[in-house]
Amino acid sequence: MANIRSLKKDIDYLMSLVLEDCVFVIQNYPGTEKEKVMEIAQQVILEHHELRKQVNHPDGKNNRVLIKKYFKSVIDNLYNAADKSLDQLSGIVRKDS
Repeated sequence: MANIRSLKKDIDYLMSLVLEDCVFVIQNYPGTEKEKVMEIAQQVILEHHELRKQVNHPDGKNNRVLIKKYFKSVIDNLYNAADKSLDQLSGIVRKDS
């Protein structure tokens, strides 16, 4: 991890891409269930807020090893949340196509 600022930017960027995909699906696939896509978008927003909160309030501030593990888990949570949301979104598009 380079620094906290770049981690926050990565969180913002990746979650905004997932939200952009949600908007793209709503606009370009008229047969999709918009309520389910909106639920995915709401979950992405909640995950975004939770990840930013985790970055702003790390556990074990005085122990470098704990901090490293903590931020590694935050990064893993980021990728898992984005992957899960994109899988759900692609499932909706596949089903409606």
